Amino acid sequence: MRIRLIALTLGLYLSFALLGCNKPAAPADSSSATAAPASSDNSNTSAAPSGNMANSSSSSGSAMSNMKPAAPKALVVPAGTVLTVRLGQSVGSKISAAGQTFTATLASAVTVDGKTAIPAGAAASGTVVDAKPLGRFKGGASLQLRLTSITIAGSDQSISTSSVVRTATGKGKRTAVLAGGGAALGALIGGLAGGGKGAGIGALAGGGAGAGGAAFTGNKDIVLPAESALSFKLEQSIEVK
Repeated sequence: MRIRLIALTLGLYLSFALLGCNKPAAPADSSSATAAPASSDNSNTSAAPSGNMANSSSSSGSAMSNMKPAAPKALVVPAGTVLTVRLGQSVGSKISAAGQTFTATLASAVTVDGKTAIPAGAAASGTVVDAKPLGRFKGGASLQLRLTSITIAGSDQSISTSSVVRTATGKGKRTAVLAGGGAALGALIGGLAGGGKGAGIGALAGGGAGAGGAAFTGNKDIVLPAESALSFKLEQSIEVK
């Protein structure tokens, strides 16, 4: 009987011991365990804004570095603008030929909205469109020029301009009449002086005087010497970059 009592007592003791081992963790431990993740979450949340700020600042810095300054607005020289140039060499109705080129320099600067679009002294070139020498007793001389390019900021730019035309009208029939009139006048003077023989002599003298007068008073060929100022009007606008 006593042995049973001892065995029962030992069994109850072991049961209580096992129950004590299987009890849940203390509240203090659980609070500390739950507190730890909270602190880690706070650290993460506090670190996140600083990281975002760093990223935003770096992205804004790269955007600023990628931004390029705006290109300056191009100046446009409108059609109708007059370009006054000085010839680099002599041209003329007799000394030049159609298709021949000539050089020139801009005599005065071209401005647009108060800004210099083409500076004075800019190199230019043109073409002799037509050149006809003066006829001896008929016809007239003509010279036609046109600008074809101008140098802007170191590069040649094609342009389209009006033509400069110079003409000289020949004597034509008027020259022949003067020559014939001189001969008739000479014949009249010779006839009054000495009859038929005198008329023949006077006719020769008068004819010579008439021809000489025609050669002396006839128009000359057109010559535009170097440094001559000529004005051309733009037919199309020029964009100056």
